[in-house]
Amino acid sequence: MTTVIDCTPSGNANKVEYYSKIQGPLFIAQGSEKGFGTPYAYGINDQILEENDPKFIQIVSCNTHNIACLVKTLDDARDVVSGDFVCLRRANDISQDGNFIAAPNVGTHPDAVYGTHHARDVYDLFRTTGKIYNLFSSAMKVNSQYMHTIRFSISVKGSLSKDDVITLFRKNEFIALTQKQSANKIFSFGRDHGFYGRTYNQTVVPINSLCVKSGPGSTMVTGFCFTPQDGNSLLSSVAASLYGVYGSEYKSLLPTLNKLLFSDI
Repeated sequence: MTTVIDCTPSGNANKVEYYSKIQGPLFIAQGSEKGFGTPYAYGINDQILEENDPKFIQIVSCNTHNIACLVKTLDDARDVVSGDFVCLRRANDISQDGNFIAAPNVGTHPDAVYGTHHARDVYDLFRTTGKIYNLFSSAMKVNSQYMHTIRFSISVKGSLSKDDVITLFRKNEFIALTQKQSANKIFSFGRDHGFYGRTYNQTVVPINSLCVKSGPGSTMVTGFCFTPQDGNSLLSSVAASLYGVYGSEYKSLLPTLNKLLFSDI
């Protein structure tokens, strides 16, 4: 089967104009092209590929990968009750000259239920698996070109210690742990050691930023993490395209992709 990955900023328009008139190929668009097709993130909702056999897939954004990875990791051990996320977004990419900002710029909350589209996108991603979460997000831009940063606070049922959380994070191959606390150090590591200078993990969590607070019947896990920009979305695009070309046999090829992931940074 042919797979088409739309790398333009006009995926939804191209779907209406061209793709919807073509039978056969799997069409993939990334990031902001919400509504293009079934939302997908490698390692989060892989079951939708074979169960639904979608012809249009939207690879969710890099921050959606990050938040979803944290939620899924904790929910697999303890049921997630709620999650609150503050997305500290970089102003622009290091390859871009325009749209840089002089100082931190706070955003608004246009969605009365989810705050910003980040929590809504994660909600929509998990909804494809039948999972429903109570999530809320805020966003702002900072005058940096390195990496997005997310401050997360996730409440789960039952008791967890900080060591428990670290163990859960370490077991998830999509999470890289680090002792580093600055975006430039982590970005530089990916540039020096990653395939084509990228980090393909879904999130990078500084261990020292974690705070785990247990209360009656629940635990609050709070910390910071860094988003490896387009790396996690690119990995999901490759995983989806392998399914498009090889069908159910794509699973035998995934271990090759996983070799690109870091356990520690």
